[in-house]
Amino acid sequence: PKLKIGIGSRNGVGTKCRHKCIPPKNSRIQKGSPRSAWLLVCQYKIINNQTKKFFIYTRKSTDDKDKQVRSISDQLSELKELALKEQLEVVDVFIEKQTAKIPGRPVFNEMIERMEKGEASGILAWHPDRLARNSVDGGKIIYLVDTGVIVEMKFPTFWFDPTPQGKFMLSIAFSQSKYYVDNLSENIKRGHRNKVKEGIWPQMSPLGYANENKRIVPDENIAPLIKKTFEAYATGNFTLRELRDKFNALGLKRKSGKELAVSNYQKLLKNPIYTGLMRYNGEIFEGKHEPIITKKLFDSIQEVMMRKSKPHSKGLKPFLYRGFFRCGECGCFITTETQKGHNYLRCTKRKNPCSQKYTREEIITSEIQNEIKKVSLPDDWASWMLAENRKDMLSEAQSSTLFANNTKAEISLLDSKIEKLMNAYLENALSLEEYRDAKSALVNQKQLLKEKLSAFEQKANNRFELAEKFLKYNMELANEGINEEKLHLFKKVGSNFQIKDRTVLFEPRGAWKNLLDSGIFGGNTFVSALRADP
Repeated sequence: PKLKIGIGSRNGVGTKCRHKCIPPKNSRIQKGSPRSAWLLVCQYKIINNQTKKFFIYTRKSTDDKDKQVRSISDQLSELKELALKEQLEVVDVFIEKQTAKIPGRPVFNEMIERMEKGEASGILAWHPDRLARNSVDGGKIIYLVDTGVIVEMKFPTFWFDPTPQGKFMLSIAFSQSKYYVDNLSENIKRGHRNKVKEGIWPQMSPLGYANENKRIVPDENIAPLIKKTFEAYATGNFTLRELRDKFNALGLKRKSGKELAVSNYQKLLKNPIYTGLMRYNGEIFEGKHEPIITKKLFDSIQEVMMRKSKPHSKGLKPFLYRGFFRCGECGCFITTETQKGHNYLRCTKRKNPCSQKYTREEIITSEIQNEIKKVSLPDDWASWMLAENRKDMLSEAQSSTLFANNTKAEISLLDSKIEKLMNAYLENALSLEEYRDAKSALVNQKQLLKEKLSAFEQKANNRFELAEKFLKYNMELANEGINEEKLHLFKKVGSNFQIKDRTVLFEPRGAWKNLLDSGIFGGNTFVSALRADP
């Protein structure tokens, strides 16, 4: 390769190139020739281009695969053209599809390791910002230039020379690249903070939601499965591993199509976004998206998770009633054992001597079934009871309006408290931690009130039908339901479950207690008497 003379003599006639190469004795260069005609064989270029080997490095960090492919192909085209023009020997080409914001890029690290082994001493890249946008990788490259591992770097859009001035300019280029990333990151964070304050989720939609018009909306295919997942775990009958197996089999998967792991289910069950709230940077915000579950269900799941997180002994068999009952005599837990093919429940007798004996599991199941039958509504009573209940609906209309107005007033009051809390924080009357804790409590209260009001408005007109369905379901469950479903219902309607003298004892609550106390069901004549009463 030949270069035009870069340094001239006093009479304007050049004798050396910029690398101070002297023309050979047989050179045809003559004094007095015009500068443009002075051609000189540059020994520096010949020696270095014959001995130096180059790596081509291309990188694109965008998530858009089409744009990524186009950008990398454009870089490769320019760099190959530069290598051909400069007559450079390219040993290998490295293509990376990852951000350079943080250290640890595998392709970049592989290239550096091979350069340290001496496989190449030069790099071809589009611009220094393709090589590094962080101080660690940028400092590594400059250090390798200092130690002679990297002898040359060529860029179509940037000048570099392994001189103090060249290294200074390279360090400035790396600093500018890092500043660009840091500034972009801060702008994104600021935008995210503003969005969550407006009730808009700023990131990729979580599992169960889909992005639509820059908002998240429940995914009609996945959201029902998410709701079922929460409801199933709230029963306390499933471990996280069992929950994973059950719902993975039903088709619940990540958005990438991969199966969910146990840790994914744990994070899902702890995420308040499904209740309409958003946790962002440790702070709770109200969201404008449609919730998939209620706050009450979410809170009950956290209690179940906390209870299950306590250490348990290993190797326990999955008996149906394990840990459910206590002894009615001494208060110790009832455990289950298998003898001769049958399951038996017995008191652990860990506190005091106890006279209670073994009880067959089938007897306990029959006891639970009988309790369910006590509040099961016969079909021939349903129409009459529904008509009676609807009469009460008219008289409750006025009190319902009053309840709704009072609830809305409470929500308004909480809004004003949240605003005052923000003002107190801005005036430095509260620390950030105090502000977040107080705000979180108020936001949770408001969410519960909103759910209460929403549920009241939605169910005010059909709560009697729901009651009828509930009681009919009890009858079907008592006659045909599986034991796990019966136990699940039993947990909902009672507490303090005990076994004494082979009999199930418990404290009924809510509507179940009212029905048992009234004696309406169970085969008595109470309803007939009501019908006859004018």
